[in-house]
Amino acid sequence: MSVRHFRSVTDFSPAEIRAVLELANKIKRKPKRYRKALRGQTLAMIFQKKSTRTRVSFEVGMFQLGGHALFLGSSDIQIGRGETIADTAKVISRYCDGIMARVYGHATIEELAEHATVPVINGLCDLEHPCQTLCDAATLVEKWSPPGTFDVGVLRGKTLCYVGDGNNMAHSLLDTGAALGMNVTIVAPVGYQPDAAIVARATLLGAQTGAVMTVTDDLQEGPRGADALYTDVWASMGQEDEHAQRLVAFAGYQVDAAMMARAHPEALFLHCLPAHRGEEVSAEVCDGPQSVIFDEAENRLHVQKAILVTLMG
Repeated sequence: MSVRHFRSVTDFSPAEIRAVLELANKIKRKPKRYRKALRGQTLAMIFQKKSTRTRVSFEVGMFQLGGHALFLGSSDIQIGRGETIADTAKVISRYCDGIMARVYGHATIEELAEHATVPVINGLCDLEHPCQTLCDAATLVEKWSPPGTFDVGVLRGKTLCYVGDGNNMAHSLLDTGAALGMNVTIVAPVGYQPDAAIVARATLLGAQTGAVMTVTDDLQEGPRGADALYTDVWASMGQEDEHAQRLVAFAGYQVDAAMMARAHPEALFLHCLPAHRGEEVSAEVCDGPQSVIFDEAENRLHVQKAILVTLMG
């Protein structure tokens, strides 16, 4: 039987993504039913980048599913001393039932998946952040569904506007929106807009699901009427030396009360965290009544448990 990986949102069909979200909701509502879902299994967690939510949610998630997670910092294993990615994948596959990796280059994720004989999950790379955007979708479904229900169909026709760097978050939001029939608008300055190939990929899928993908630098019209506003830090890990340059490039791109006012009156605010209040988002918005950032962070646990069960169960 071939091994399934989750390197990108596009590794799952739209129907499979809906199934993962629905499973996540079931796990969240009745976690005790899944206490033995991965009993006796072990997840290797490779970290090149520091983490709060990714590490804690995957480690806790494996424990709550009856399994075990191993933290493998890149400086703690032989990959930090020159062992190849291929050899690392082959060896870990002999010990563990799955691999989650939070790395810099997407090529590392692809090479792990090429050589591993167990599922590989992209916990984050510079190109995509698929676990995060499935949790974002789950959060929006929770907030927009009628009380007591969880209807993924509520995303159809809604518009999420992402403001800021056209980075891994923008890429995975485009893929997720396209798969679920949700319009996605990326508002980013010229020179920082998302990868054209990913925009084209999402646009093609969106044509089948009824979702419209838009990329613009228009700060006035881009957010107008949006049902949700989303942002991320302007300088991600590995871009610290660009911080001063990016502060200039993103001047005016802060999600503040004025920008929220251009969106739908009941628009939600999302952020993948950590947040730099006063830069990409004002404290007033980040900690305000329309913010769902901590519900969003919690859902990393439930959605990732659903991904683990789907791939390893």
